[in-house]
Amino acid sequence: MHRSIVAVLAALSLGCAASPALAQQPDPTALIAAQKAGLAPLAKMDGVWRGSAWTMDRSGKKHEVTQTERIGPFLGGAVKVIEGRGYEADGSVSFNALGVMSYDPVGKTFSFKSWAMGRQGDFPLTLTDDGFIWTVPTGPGAIIRYTAVIRDGTWREVGEYVAEGQPPRQIFEMNLRRVGDSSWPEGGAVSKD
Repeated sequence: MHRSIVAVLAALSLGCAASPALAQQPDPTALIAAQKAGLAPLAKMDGVWRGSAWTMDRSGKKHEVTQTERIGPFLGGAVKVIEGRGYEADGSVSFNALGVMSYDPVGKTFSFKSWAMGRQGDFPLTLTDDGFIWTVPTGPGAIIRYTAVIRDGTWREVGEYVAEGQPPRQIFEMNLRRVGDSSWPEGGAVSKD
């Protein structure tokens, strides 16, 4: 019995000690509103996109695919979800990726989490007037920089290998057209009934 009373008193004292810390936390409603506002410039990405893309391997050989993207807001617009697929001429999928773009209103930073080709990462994202830039570290003094320009229903994204002391070398290009709306991913939510 004595142990139970001690446990209850300890729990109560921890709860009281935590209360001032909890009171200092930012209001979740304000944080979510700030996340939505941060991502608002990327609303032009929402929908279904299709076009051509190519990548270049280390030998300089290009590989071309038909690229599709489906993009939509999630969590009421607090994050943006992206699925990309690269199709070979025979219709098979040779590339499939999932990405989540987010804004941290406390740190005032954007992030792009990506899963593709057995790899994953959380990469810095910078919004521009007409799109965004995200970078992937590839080793000491080297990155891959992806620059996307989205305007008038078109999306052009270029990937460049950038290493210290060398000019940027293009290794990727995607040219897409918006082909329609999408209710994905929120449109498939499970109802309460």
